[in-house]
Amino acid sequence: MFDNLSERLSQTLRHVTGKSRLTEDNIKDTLREVRMALLEADVALPVVKDFVNAVRDRAVGAEVSRSLSPGQAFLKIVQGELETMMGAANEELSLSAVPPAVVLMAGLQGAGKTTTVAKLAKHLKERKKKSVMVVSADVYRPAAIKQLETLAGEVDAIFFPSDISQKPVDIANAAIREAKLKFIDVVLVDTAGRLAIDDEMMAEITALHAAVKPVETLFVVDAMTGQDAANTAKAFNEALPLTGVVLTKVDGDARGGAALSVRAITGKPIKFLGMGEKTDALEPFHPDRIASRILGMGDVMSLIEQAEQKLDRDKAEKLTKKLKKGKGFDLEDFRDQLQQMNNMGGMGGLLEKMPNMGGVNLSQVQGLQGNAEKQFKQMESIINSMTPEERRNPDIISGSRRRRIALGSGTQVQDVGRLIKQHKQMQKMMKKFMGKGMGKMMRGLGGMIPGMGGMPKL
Repeated sequence: MFDNLSERLSQTLRHVTGKSRLTEDNIKDTLREVRMALLEADVALPVVKDFVNAVRDRAVGAEVSRSLSPGQAFLKIVQGELETMMGAANEELSLSAVPPAVVLMAGLQGAGKTTTVAKLAKHLKERKKKSVMVVSADVYRPAAIKQLETLAGEVDAIFFPSDISQKPVDIANAAIREAKLKFIDVVLVDTAGRLAIDDEMMAEITALHAAVKPVETLFVVDAMTGQDAANTAKAFNEALPLTGVVLTKVDGDARGGAALSVRAITGKPIKFLGMGEKTDALEPFHPDRIASRILGMGDVMSLIEQAEQKLDRDKAEKLTKKLKKGKGFDLEDFRDQLQQMNNMGGMGGLLEKMPNMGGVNLSQVQGLQGNAEKQFKQMESIINSMTPEERRNPDIISGSRRRRIALGSGTQVQDVGRLIKQHKQMQKMMKKFMGKGMGKMMRGLGGMIPGMGGMPKL
C-alpha cells in the first residue's frame, strides 16, 4: 500500500529537505509535485486542494523561516498534514456499554464484510480479551451464513445460527437475547451487501440499526476502489450514523487514495485496515504511523507490536537457553526462524515497516522482497526433506545425502549446499550477536540470504 505515492513523495521531498533556506518559489515547485503525486494516488481533488493549501500556509510562515533546518521543518509539516488528513490518532472501538455491545457491519457486496467480521472477532478475543458472538443477517445469500459459520470456527468465536426464511431484525434480536443469557461481551452483526447503493437496501439496514441500537456501526469498503470508496462511505453515512470505516484489500492497493480521502470526505475515522485474507490480517489504523510509512520513515511501532503478537516466545526462550548452554543452532532452529518471519508477513511485511528506506528505489525493494520470499520457501522445503538426524547435525550430510535431499525438495544439489553454508553463517551470527538486539540480528540475516545485502541499515 502507498508504494507509488511513497516513491513519488520521497523523490520530491528529497530535493527540498537538504536546502538551507526555503523560498516561495521552491515551495511552489515542490507542492506542485506533491499535488500530482496525491492525484495519481487517486486522492479526491477537494482533499488534495485542502492539503496543499494547508501545507503552503504553514510553510511560508514563521514555522519554517525560523527553523535551523527549513527542509526538515517542511518535511515535518507534510507529515503533520498527512496525519491531520487521515485523523489525529487511532480511534479504538467504543465498547463501553451494558453487555453485549453490538457492532453492526455495513457495506457493498464483495467488500469483504463477512471475512472482516471474523477478523474483528479474532482481534477482540486475542487483543481485548472479549467473548464474541457473530451472527449473519444476510438472508439473500445462503453461502454468507455458511461462510460466517466456518470462519467463526476458525477464530473460535460463538456462532449464532440464522436462516434465509427469517427477517434480519428478528435474527439480530434473537442473537442479542442469546448473548445476554450467555454473558457475551460483544455481538458482531454481519449484514447483507448489494452490488450498488439502493433504497431498499438502505431502508432495511436503517430498520436493523434502529432495532439493535449498536454502539458501533462500521462501514466496510474495498480500498482498491480508490475515491469511490470515500464517496460510497459518504452515501452510507447519510443514511446511517456510521462510527467508523474498515478499509479492506489494502495489501492489493498500491495507491492508497481511499485511506487518504475517507476521513476528509465522511468525517468518520478509519478504524482498521484489512491487510490480507488470513483471519489475523487486520491492523488498527494509526494515522501517524501511516504518514511515517508514506514518507519512507518506516513504522517501527507496528513492527514491535507485530513481533510481540506473532513471535512464539516459548520457542524464542528455548532457543536462547540452548545457545547460552553452548549448544549449536541446528537446522530445525533455522526452520523455526524462517517460519516465524513468515508469520510476521515475510520479508516484504518487515521491509515496508523498516525506516530509512528513502534512498532505496521501491521497485528494487519489491524485487528484493520477491526474491527473499522465494528463497525462504525453498529453504523450508529443503530442510523438510532432511531426516531429523540431518537437521540436528548438518555435518553428516554427504554428497549422496545432498542428492537425496535435492530430489525430495525439488531443488538442485547446489541449492542444498548453499543452504548448509547459509546455516553455518547464521550459526556464527547467532553466537556473535547473542543479546545485542534486533537491529544487528536483522543486518546479519540480510547478509545471510543472497540478494539481501542491499537491506537498509537499522
